[in-house]
Amino acid sequence: MERIDITVTGGCQCGAVRYRATQMLDNAHLCHCRMCQKAVGNIFAALVAAPDDALEWTRGTPAAFRSSDHVDRGFCAACGTPLYYRNLKGSRTNLTIGSLDDPAAFPPKTQMGSEARMPWFDSLPALKDVGTTEAQDPDWAAAIAASNRQARDGH
Repeated sequence: MERIDITVTGGCQCGAVRYRATQMLDNAHLCHCRMCQKAVGNIFAALVAAPDDALEWTRGTPAAFRSSDHVDRGFCAACGTPLYYRNLKGSRTNLTIGSLDDPAAFPPKTQMGSEARMPWFDSLPALKDVGTTEAQDPDWAAAIAASNRQARDGH
């Protein structure tokens, strides 16, 4: 798998855990397996790997759950944000794309775990777009903005 020289940063929702990688692998993917669904609380996990020797935790240390004898799944113990999937016998850490400061930089190229893919997954692009939160419920959006405890990307 090709290493890409690029510096990326990311972290959890509350900002207690941050990371930086100076190289990434060209493996952005979706995993639909049931274990990934449970780990991220969603219908799939979006992941991209950093070589372990190019990844550093720059603030805090993620907690880990050993989801099997072969895999650790990292998360922030303070806010619960899923941060990674790591094969214990491997040399890379698959970071959750959503925890990256620039998740748009890693569009998934493949998908796996199709045995648990939701039967309605392929219909998602046809969903009606009802607009932004600000347009749909400006009072709610303003209330969230006024009390937002989410760390800004890059901080």
